Amino acid sequence: MSVRLLPTRLPSRLLTTSNASATIKSLSQTQFIYRRFHDTPNAQSTATQQSLQNDPTHMIPTNTPSGADLAAPTPSSPLSFSTSLKHPGKKVSPNEYLKAFNNKELISFMMMGLCTLNSATLKLCIKMFPYVPMAVIKALVYRIYCGGETLDEVKQAGLRLHERGINNMMISLTIEACDGNDNIDPEYIIDETVKSINGILEPHTRTMIETCDKNINDIPSGYVALKPTGFAKNAAHVLKNYKNGEEAAFAELVAKATRACQAVYDANKRLAKEYPDRTAPFVVAVIDAEKHDLQPGVYELQRQLYQKFNKVNQPCYVVGTLQMYLSESASLLAQEERLAQENNYRLGLKLVRGAYIHSEKERSSIIHKTKQDTDDNYNAGITYCIDSILNQKDKESTIGHLVVASHNADSLKLASSKVYTQENATNINKSNVVLGQLLGMADNITYDLIKNYQIGNVIKYVPWGPPLETKEYLLRRLEENGDAVRNDNGWPLVKATCGTLIGRLFKA
Repeated sequence: MSVRLLPTRLPSRLLTTSNASATIKSLSQTQFIYRRFHDTPNAQSTATQQSLQNDPTHMIPTNTPSGADLAAPTPSSPLSFSTSLKHPGKKVSPNEYLKAFNNKELISFMMMGLCTLNSATLKLCIKMFPYVPMAVIKALVYRIYCGGETLDEVKQAGLRLHERGINNMMISLTIEACDGNDNIDPEYIIDETVKSINGILEPHTRTMIETCDKNINDIPSGYVALKPTGFAKNAAHVLKNYKNGEEAAFAELVAKATRACQAVYDANKRLAKEYPDRTAPFVVAVIDAEKHDLQPGVYELQRQLYQKFNKVNQPCYVVGTLQMYLSESASLLAQEERLAQENNYRLGLKLVRGAYIHSEKERSSIIHKTKQDTDDNYNAGITYCIDSILNQKDKESTIGHLVVASHNADSLKLASSKVYTQENATNINKSNVVLGQLLGMADNITYDLIKNYQIGNVIKYVPWGPPLETKEYLLRRLEENGDAVRNDNGWPLVKATCGTLIGRLFKA
């Protein structure tokens, strides 16, 4: 079987700008040790799918202790992250995860399966979606992809996630203006965002700590996603020209984002007094990515917030986003690390493959040529960040927090196999590595990680807000994540949900 090799460890020293990009790109020459991981269906690359067809034993790299001379396990060797993590002895149905959802949610999944039977059906649904009344959308699919319209509804969504073993979330007010929005009200957005931090994230994180039978450092942080295009009128223009005539407007945008980050910082200080043994931050602000032509302004926004809130020898309260489908992303990661060292602050990072891959105007010149190149770049990036975090002592690493935002089973398993090892069983820094997926997507993978391997560092991205805005969010998810949605759903999901509903009917 021909397998594309992925890195297990980058050098423990921090890379300089001159060599970091080259090091990340040359990782395919590294030697590896493999362990099997339970094969969970996912939207994988064509090369990986062909490999799996030739050999169903799917192998991924795992963390190798320095200096250890270990042999690759035989095909019968069980996966073992640590002595406390055991795979169930009997084979688990790939549709087992559906049992965690109520009947209304199952019907919503079935409807989504019907909408994604094939590419033609999906494209037709995307075209028709803007004309479908919101009442119909809310009745059919809204509940599985959105947290609600009010703070109370989002809090209830968080408790429902907790019932599934997902002990925190990343909430996101869906109002933005990446493509223009004359009705945007930055003051309203920032006020609602601060309310969501104080009224949702802080109390929800406190509840998770008090009710979960886990170590306080095993509870994931709570996150609030901040959309830069929601914090200023004509924000796209401001971000494009942040140092070319729009300096004052950009400063105002930064000030609004700072208000949200200050609310996050204050919430952490309050919670730290109640739970002083916590290593990771309780609540984190995440700066979401925008389209490529807006990103220079977003990067500058992130750097200013890092410098203000991510102090050396303290937890990272602000996380910025890097889109790893961009061919420049490896160099950018090295640059961000260098700037953090020079300016005496820490980096918090969310690595995504790329939220705007289908809508980038210059995609032929700015993104990787193949999906495999993007996958390799993504896995190299998360590997480097995870090693930096796990190998640190007393918050000394420049990279202090990582959100692995992915629906790809291979990447999530790679990250878990590095964090959940015998070597890291008592490593309190592992709580600074969190896996995140969109609400309603990759639920089979989420279930596999939580139920079969007892991995607790999993969160869901929970959008919320006014009906019109959440409808536009749902349309973007279909447009940008359509392939992943179709691979996760389609006819198999229709059959699985029908089977689960009929089983409940006969049991009743």
